[in-house]
Amino acid sequence: MKLRTINGSRSPRPGNGERGSGPARARLSRAISASVFLATTVLAAVPAPAQDKYPNRVIRIVTAAPGSNHDWGARLAAHELSPRIDQRVIVENRGSIAIEYVAKEAPPDGYTVLFYGAVVWLQPFLTKVGWDPIADFAPVTLAITSPNVLVVHPTLPVKSVKELVALARSRPGELNYGAGGGGSTPHIAAELFKHLAKVDIMRVNYKGSGPAQIGLLVGEVQVMFAALGPIQSFVKQGKAKALAVTSAKRTKLMPGLPTIAETVPGYESEAAIGFFVPRKTPSAVVAFLNREIVQALKGTDPQKVAHAGVEIVANTPEEFSSFIKADMSRMSSVIRSGSFSK
Repeated sequence: MKLRTINGSRSPRPGNGERGSGPARARLSRAISASVFLATTVLAAVPAPAQDKYPNRVIRIVTAAPGSNHDWGARLAAHELSPRIDQRVIVENRGSIAIEYVAKEAPPDGYTVLFYGAVVWLQPFLTKVGWDPIADFAPVTLAITSPNVLVVHPTLPVKSVKELVALARSRPGELNYGAGGGGSTPHIAAELFKHLAKVDIMRVNYKGSGPAQIGLLVGEVQVMFAALGPIQSFVKQGKAKALAVTSAKRTKLMPGLPTIAETVPGYESEAAIGFFVPRKTPSAVVAFLNREIVQALKGTDPQKVAHAGVEIVANTPEEFSSFIKADMSRMSSVIRSGSFSK
């Protein structure tokens, strides 16, 4: 084969056997294009999970401060969920900033999951917040519910709800109670009690239910509507005095305690904590999380659940969404009555 020079370099010149290579090259180009189109079409037809299966990295559950039912439930779920999905699941205690973080900053990819209670959907009635409970979140499942316990510091001279109401009425504005952020279950429970019992008890705000419980134990506050699980050991030790439970019915875990409703008609308040993801999270990911979290929760040791004073719910996203909207409707008029401390 002869060589010709192009711009000072040598390049091969087609020999006799290479004549007519123009049409051949055109046919080759068309064949390559067809192959690329076919490969692209096949790849596009493969479901997204096959291309990038979810989950393929660590899932973070962000929740409230340590020492609360939020923390207990998040760690229980992480422990039970991790082996089911063959991925690490870790818990981050971010306090109340967890809500806005998941709503506004977390990518909607299923790798950041919020585990929180009524603050998500009730705090917007109390103050301006950086999220919308309906527009910014996709409910995954209502995980647990639990009654709170009306507890007082041992030095407070009362032994029943009736005596507490009488003392509070005789000393308006002198007693105080501890609670986490506005809209938290202890806050709502206390304000509902004040509203229905017609008493004036001042609120002392803490960065979470865990710190508020410490405040009660050391005598910074005299009253608290504490989560049953975390407070019961301190009640047994005599470091806190339990007067009643906030649920409509008595609890088997502390059967000797009456309900607040037995003294204050119409009173009922329970903690309800569930899982959320950012609203734009793909529906397939929400469905996956719901299925796996529900099965993980239902497989939990019943004794462990009973000891924590909670009840496993583990419902569907639709049922959790309906629960939230019903609770918003029930509580909004009471919160907006003007008697609630915000």
